[in-house]
Amino acid sequence: MLTIDCKDVVSIKNDLLVYVADQVAAIPTLKHHQFTLSSFDDDEIIDVSIVISAIKEFLDSIDEGRNFAVISNNDTINITSISGKVIERPTVESEHEMFSCTHCGFVTQYQVELNAHMRIHYI
Repeated sequence: MLTIDCKDVVSIKNDLLVYVADQVAAIPTLKHHQFTLSSFDDDEIIDVSIVISAIKEFLDSIDEGRNFAVISNNDTINITSISGKVIERPTVESEHEMFSCTHCGFVTQYQVELNAHMRIHYI
């Protein structure tokens, strides 16, 4: 399991999580100022270099790549501002509360939708 610390990019954390999880085919889990990525199979190890590349690609796509360093330290990846500037974007109220499936990483902003989704794992 890898932990990605997003304290300098909290306002884009949800978009970053979706992009990176899709690129590395991992199960994401949201936390307050970070997210974690777990492999689908417990025996598989997530390639840190692929995760770092995906984070850099995402930052480049929003023209912020040159302002942030992506640093790996064991099972933690830090996204750190080079200039001390953090990304501040207006957040929509619904983005504050996201729900994630513990089985497959499906993410939704609606608790009811998550409950319906969770049922498919027990059929």
